[in-house]
Amino acid sequence: MASGEEQYQEFAPPPALRPFVRTVWTYAAPDPSPTIQRIAPDGCPELVFDIGAPYAEQGEDGLFRLQPPALFAGQMTRPLVMHPTGPTELVAVRFEPDGARDFLGLPLSAATDRRLDMVERLAGLAPPPGDPASQVAVFVAWLEDQRRRTVWRIDPMVRAEVTAAEAEAPAPAPARAASAQRALQRRFADRVGVSPRLLRSVFRFRRVFDHAARPGEDVEGWLEAGLQAGYFDQPQMARDFRRFLGCTATDWARDQHALARAIASQARVAS
Repeated sequence: MASGEEQYQEFAPPPALRPFVRTVWTYAAPDPSPTIQRIAPDGCPELVFDIGAPYAEQGEDGLFRLQPPALFAGQMTRPLVMHPTGPTELVAVRFEPDGARDFLGLPLSAATDRRLDMVERLAGLAPPPGDPASQVAVFVAWLEDQRRRTVWRIDPMVRAEVTAAEAEAPAPAPARAASAQRALQRRFADRVGVSPRLLRSVFRFRRVFDHAARPGEDVEGWLEAGLQAGYFDQPQMARDFRRFLGCTATDWARDQHALARAIASQARVAS
């Protein structure tokens, strides 16, 4: 990586982790912009290890506080607002929406809209600076050891609902008896952290948001993507942008840089 160059990469997990892990990603910015970043929900919890300077996250009181250097980020129902405090270097695991329950050892609802401190659990893990492939190798080896030590499983009913909700042209949620719907709600709270309906809303929003993150896209293009994603009209789409980003699509596209855009971009470098 050239000096001062920003770099984001994604790496596929090994076969044993694929039911649980969507991707492992790295990000480095030796001289990051101090711009405040808005990270939108994407339906996936993450485990993040900070090799460089930690980010400062805005709390409900409006104050910014340093994040722990190792954290578990649960499902998000609102934007995460933060800014870098120095040279940035991250390695992170993006779990499947329902893939982190047995790693965490807690109901995923306990982590919704929270960043849980993982410093003690990841003590001794030392991904080498400046080497994304080696960072991922260290992280994957540790994660596979964690999987072997405990029983990780996937709930077939929850996975089927997640897969259907994330489909490019999702079918309407099937009608269920009240008792069956309550049972699914409980299983989602445990294994996903949000309700099936909210997860569908996040996926629908992301289909438009990822489109908006592409360079050169205009409002007309976003509206067309929104209609294809299942929005009825522009006001409905605008409400979700404010709900999940705290600003309009135009404001986000104008102001966001660095990590927020790198994560959102569809032009990722996969290895």
